[in-house]
Amino acid sequence: MTDHLFRSLMFVPAHNERLMNSATRTPADVLLLDIEDSVQPAGNKQIARDNILRYIAEGRFNGRSLYPRINDRESGHLLQDIYQLTVPGIEGFVYPKATCGQDIYFIGKLLETIEYEKGFPIGTFKLIPLIETTGAVVNIQEICKACSRVVAVAFGCEDFVTDLQGQHDTEGKSIYTARAMIAMAARACGVYPIDTVHIHVHDLDDLEKNLVLSKQLGFEGMLVLNPKELPLVHQYYSPSEEEIKWAEEMIALSNAAFTEGKGVAVKDNKFIGPPMLKMAKQILKKNDLIKSNQ
Repeated sequence: MTDHLFRSLMFVPAHNERLMNSATRTPADVLLLDIEDSVQPAGNKQIARDNILRYIAEGRFNGRSLYPRINDRESGHLLQDIYQLTVPGIEGFVYPKATCGQDIYFIGKLLETIEYEKGFPIGTFKLIPLIETTGAVVNIQEICKACSRVVAVAFGCEDFVTDLQGQHDTEGKSIYTARAMIAMAARACGVYPIDTVHIHVHDLDDLEKNLVLSKQLGFEGMLVLNPKELPLVHQYYSPSEEEIKWAEEMIALSNAAFTEGKGVAVKDNKFIGPPMLKMAKQILKKNDLIKSNQ
């Protein structure tokens, strides 16, 4: 798995300069510069593309990880989105309404053609499919494996619940199974699972409750709608001081056991097995990645 810092991926309507300016000052790990649903009417989509290109040219996004959310295959806007925005400074694209692996394979080949024409190394631009339908959840492994450009998959709960003809509930029961399936499949395929937005952006207590469950389910990060959510989001998707201390101790004990020829270390009468050691290394690796991006 390639190293990416994906704790927070914040939506920014790219036609709105006030919000674009605000986004440049936030600590979000990734800026999802939106050209899709939040950019209406359709005439604003070219304004959004022009804004993205201008902000990049002016150096206003220097050092930021940028993933525009492009329009889907049926929209009539996809080719313009991709062709205009395959430029230095763009790391990849968020593809909405992915339903099957064929969608992602198609986008990957389109990017390959454009990369060849523009002189970029093949594979330069990455992909984050949005999982927003019941079909996409059922086909999640196929989507994850469809193209080597896929670095993460993100859950979109609003469209999913509509497609399910279900109902939102305060406990999140209607989306629990989908969240668990997406997180499990993504990890199995070696890509990062990104959790859905928290709809009630001003209810930080409810956000924290969701973050506890999200981390338990194995999500790497979350889609974010409002900058006020970022401190809590980063807190929960970053290793805690206790986790870092535990990880350092596990590795130290394991190294000491190896040096002493014991083969396996013991802590509190429990063997420190390979899974625990692997988790400890993952914790420290993520902590180092966070430090390097500060």
